[in-house]
Amino acid sequence: MEQTGETDTADYGPFGRPLFDDPGARALARVGVVDVGSNSVRMVIFDGAARSPAYFFNEKVMCELGAGLSDTGRLNPLGRERALAALHRFQVLADDLGLPALHSVATAAVREAKDGPEFCKEVKSKTGLNINVVDGEEEARLSAQGVLLGWPGAYGLICDIGGSSVELAEIGDGKVGRRMTSALGPLKLRDIKGGRRARKAHIKATMEEMRDQMGPQKDRLFLVGGSWRAFARLDMLRRNYPLNVLHEYRMSNKAVRDTIKFIENGDPDKLRSQAGVSSSRMALMPYAMDVLSRLIRTFKPKDIAISSYGIREGLLFEQMPRRVRDRDPLIEASRFAEAKDARLPGFGKHLFDFVMPLFKSAPPQKVRLIKAACLLHDVSWRAHPDYRAEACFEYVTRANMSGLKHSERVFIGLALQHRYRNKREGNRFAPLYELLDERGQNEAEILGKALRFGAMLWMQPDAAMGKLRFFPKKQELDLILPKSAAPLFNEVAEARFKSLANALNSDTRIIMQG
Repeated sequence: MEQTGETDTADYGPFGRPLFDDPGARALARVGVVDVGSNSVRMVIFDGAARSPAYFFNEKVMCELGAGLSDTGRLNPLGRERALAALHRFQVLADDLGLPALHSVATAAVREAKDGPEFCKEVKSKTGLNINVVDGEEEARLSAQGVLLGWPGAYGLICDIGGSSVELAEIGDGKVGRRMTSALGPLKLRDIKGGRRARKAHIKATMEEMRDQMGPQKDRLFLVGGSWRAFARLDMLRRNYPLNVLHEYRMSNKAVRDTIKFIENGDPDKLRSQAGVSSSRMALMPYAMDVLSRLIRTFKPKDIAISSYGIREGLLFEQMPRRVRDRDPLIEASRFAEAKDARLPGFGKHLFDFVMPLFKSAPPQKVRLIKAACLLHDVSWRAHPDYRAEACFEYVTRANMSGLKHSERVFIGLALQHRYRNKREGNRFAPLYELLDERGQNEAEILGKALRFGAMLWMQPDAAMGKLRFFPKKQELDLILPKSAAPLFNEVAEARFKSLANALNSDTRIIMQG
């Protein structure tokens, strides 16, 4: 029987019932998805926490199925051979891993090509794989759902660029709204006669038609697709950005214009090498940049975010029941990590209760970060003690977690770093601290030192752990300890308590009870 929210709260406090204990969620524990695109063919196998899965397997082959499609009306012959070989490999791997089925979709190139149905039959005959060819609006919907998997509360406009098409979709309130497709993919634009002037005129006319159909879209613009990710890497290079994580990477309209100039004025081979962009992606960059430039001029978004999640994640989202979709992916991933890697799974929610008196006025967005830090406070314990603080920071800032801005990654990472070490100066992560303002850095230090002290008071789950009381105006920090916990408050614990008080600029008071 499905648990109610009231039962969840009673049993699990503010964290809710962990999804990986739910049989319906466990059915999503390992899901294989194949995306047959116009430019690449990719297989992803998702595994782990149902609401925020890890990438158990992720492989792509650049086939360019859509190359020359505008002229011939048929799939690229060499691309067909490469795609068939890739799909055969993927099916064998899926069989060897015991996956029940691969969920396979094909997009613009296969749906538009005269020989698309023939290609699907050949794939079925030689590999046993059934390919579902989706139309443009369905492709847009699935891509938008992929963004919702990573951002449950997202609102704005999705732009998914593939090899042969560009899809737009609006999202808000956890739902997908209007959506449409266009033939603005780089492989199609490359075939337009008349040079760049003709191409830009075509893009402008098409984009204006899309604006008329989609209506005003001045909220956030979410960019989905390999060409956009490659552009973001080049933007990171231009800015000397310290965190090489594409998901949730933000750009302004001005930054996009500046990076377009940076690319146009640079050496393509040198830039792609420095940014880690493949030669095939770099070759399509001029066409993608023309689309992006006109896109932001037409819709004037308030800001721009890169989404690493798209149609493949949208297929996974499609299989999630509503009760799973509505959960916070950050908390679910953190809870899963605690259950898998912590020395004392379940202690995180007790630690959360212990530290929250220090953050009484924290807004909900900050509270969820505190929850995540409490759940993750002990997952790096296997690292060597000399490197444990750095391992914590690296784990969070590089982890495949969704629902986290880059500044929020740094906040949790700093908190966990202070969980194992008082000082944060003098390590290789210092440049990343700049992604978090001074107040955020101070709050992360307070949280980390509270975690560091609270971890000294490990007790049985049903035992009284002790409580903190904080009076900011009086600058007083109280520790209320039951007699049963008094032996845990040794000189090391006392030193950690004083370090926490110093971070709060407060005096201390110890109150024994019982």
